[in-house]
Amino acid sequence: MPSIAPYRNDMNNVLQQIVTSSSEADTLDQLIPYIKDYSFGNKTAHLLSQLSDLAGEREAEIERQCNTNHQEFVKSVNQLLRIREGTMTLTNEILELNQSIQASTERLVDQKKALVESRGVRQNIEDARHALQDCLEVLRLANQVQELRDQKKHYAALRALDELQSVHLQSVTQYQLSELIQKSVPATQKLIAEAVMADLNTWLFRVREMSQYLGELSFYHTDLRKQRLKERSEKNPYLANFKLNSAIELVADEHEEFDLLKSEDLEVDFTPLFEALHIYRSLGQMEKFKTDYAASRRAQRDLLLSNSISLVDEEMGDLHTLLEDIAGFAIMERATMKKVPDLRSTTDVEELWDSLCQTAISLMSRALSAVDNAEHLLMIKNLISLFIQTMNKFNFNTAAMSNFVLVLFDKYAELLKQRFSEDFIEIVSTDDYMPMPIQNAEEFEKVVNVSWYTPDRPAHEMTFPTVFPFSQMYPLCCIDIRNFLNQFYFFSAQEDNAPSPLSQKIDSQLLTSLDDLLTTKVCASLVSKLSSQYLGQIVQILINLSHFTTACHELETLLASARSSSQTNSLNGTSTSAATTGPSISLKATAQFSTHQKTAENRIFELVNSKVSDLIETAEYDWLSSDPPTEPSNYILTLTRYLANIINSVLLSLPSSLKDLMLFNAISHTASSILSLPLSDSVERITTATIAQMDMDISHFRAYVETLPNNFVLLESLDELVQTIALMRTDQPDEFYDISLRNKKYRNVDPLKGPMLLEKVVHVDMGRSPTSAGWANGQQSAGLGHSGSTGSRTGGTTFGALRDRYMHSGR
Repeated sequence: MPSIAPYRNDMNNVLQQIVTSSSEADTLDQLIPYIKDYSFGNKTAHLLSQLSDLAGEREAEIERQCNTNHQEFVKSVNQLLRIREGTMTLTNEILELNQSIQASTERLVDQKKALVESRGVRQNIEDARHALQDCLEVLRLANQVQELRDQKKHYAALRALDELQSVHLQSVTQYQLSELIQKSVPATQKLIAEAVMADLNTWLFRVREMSQYLGELSFYHTDLRKQRLKERSEKNPYLANFKLNSAIELVADEHEEFDLLKSEDLEVDFTPLFEALHIYRSLGQMEKFKTDYAASRRAQRDLLLSNSISLVDEEMGDLHTLLEDIAGFAIMERATMKKVPDLRSTTDVEELWDSLCQTAISLMSRALSAVDNAEHLLMIKNLISLFIQTMNKFNFNTAAMSNFVLVLFDKYAELLKQRFSEDFIEIVSTDDYMPMPIQNAEEFEKVVNVSWYTPDRPAHEMTFPTVFPFSQMYPLCCIDIRNFLNQFYFFSAQEDNAPSPLSQKIDSQLLTSLDDLLTTKVCASLVSKLSSQYLGQIVQILINLSHFTTACHELETLLASARSSSQTNSLNGTSTSAATTGPSISLKATAQFSTHQKTAENRIFELVNSKVSDLIETAEYDWLSSDPPTEPSNYILTLTRYLANIINSVLLSLPSSLKDLMLFNAISHTASSILSLPLSDSVERITTATIAQMDMDISHFRAYVETLPNNFVLLESLDELVQTIALMRTDQPDEFYDISLRNKKYRNVDPLKGPMLLEKVVHVDMGRSPTSAGWANGQQSAGLGHSGSTGSRTGGTTFGALRDRYMHSGR
């Protein structure tokens, strides 16, 4: 076949290469592929044949070579044998070495295996060591967290816990320790939060404990500010126009300003609050913290306020404690709001402040009923005003407290009114109602200074001892009135000068209370004593009423001035003329005193007239007497002495005009009373002798009247009496019925009374008694003419006829 030749050639080439190969390894390397190929093609026998042929050829060649070079060959063989022997020896040694090497290799393998295993163990140990170190670090940080908690370093503990959770636990997540610690983190955070809240509550407790001292300190410094403002106002009056806490006052006091919460006396450390705030913010529980903090402050507010207080203690310990606690509590709230704006809002603080104010007002209102002393109530009000001014500095709304001050003022006004009512009643009831005696000029000046009284001349021109026209009650009442005014305005002494509801209420209440005291306690008490029968007391009451009227006018001016002025020191004796005129003020008491002056005057008239009537009732006229008069009657002498005595004694202090009016009234009453005697229905006839006696009495009385001041006016009040007696004595009675003549001689005679009296007149001769027949016939006997008459009446003409003629002819 065509393919065999190439294949054989290839085989021959291979065999040739094997023969010429330099090493056994090369021979094998060349032979193996061919053996493989021949084995797959079932050509193994052919290969063996080729190899046998090759071996034969080689042997034949060797034999030829040996035959040619036998000696050399033998020699070579021997040499080869020796080499072979050496080779065998060497082979044995190699085998032994190989065995030794193999044994060493096995040991090396075992050692290497042991080394590998030791390296694995070492790596495991190293891994375990690292894991242990990580776990120890985790445990160290966990212990550090606990130590920081024990040391109250809550924020550092929280940061360490956060570092542990976010960093170190990540490297040991494959261990159960990580899971355990991871589970304990929330509990630890909770413990830290609770611990920091416990510390915060302790801080809040200390803050509450120092609240009273903080409030006391704030009151003290407010009082110092007021003193400094007063001193500055004295140096510069312009500054007096600016109230406490105004912008000008704050600027002027700026160099004295300091932080109440950080001073030598008190220092508040806000670190616990800041730490709690940071921790809760880090925990993401800010809203919970705000809620818990607000609840804690509300609870402290409730603990701050007691269930009841007493306002009657002279030291006002309960009230001081209450207001100082509230002030300190509120100041801390305001400071917290400024330092941590997102913790406390303005609304929260204002609601807390309002609740504190309302509770305090409720407590004070319940305790207020026990206060019965105006001075003590004034001390209470001053303390509350100091509280209001202090809290205004911190921008708190003090309207509720200011309104409570108005309630205090109502109570204060009521107590003042009650106390001064008792004083006025005692003064009026214990007065002697005599002109007040003065021993020297010093006493005189003191009385003038406290009373609304203007003397007619200065003290150095007077002779002492002397008397005031009024009684002692008037200056005492004036002193009480001034004290009453000052006590009212003392209530607003701690307030600002600017108009306020309090100042307006004081002005209104003062006017009402003063009016009520003057009208119901002074004026009414004086009027009630007008029922006395003692003329001197009535006269003194009249004089006092007159001076009280003057005092009321002065008070109206003074109150108007005080209302328009921001200062009330003008009440301490300052002349009203120097004061600034304010809105017109009218006291009802002014009209009351003025009206009851008329009442007192009428009472004087009544008493004098009553006495005059009593004296005139003692007149013992013998209406049918025929004896000529020898002297004035006893009653008229007593009457003139009585009038002279009261004029020179009890009426001496009356103003001249009032005295003249009283005299005019008394004389007019005397005239009408004397005139009423013959007009009495019991008097049927009057003799000319009795008329002469009356004429003598009236002449005596007229002569007395002529000695009095302004006698011309006083004498006019006697005209009717004098002309009526003259008519009764005339022997020409028909002149009365002649209008022209009557207007000249008898113009003041009553046109009805005149005829009545003329009918009663009986003309007798002095020393003779009238006949009974003449009285029975109603006509005059022939011998009964008018005393001193030069003619007789026309026959048959009677007084009745003359009267009728007069009545028909007109007046």
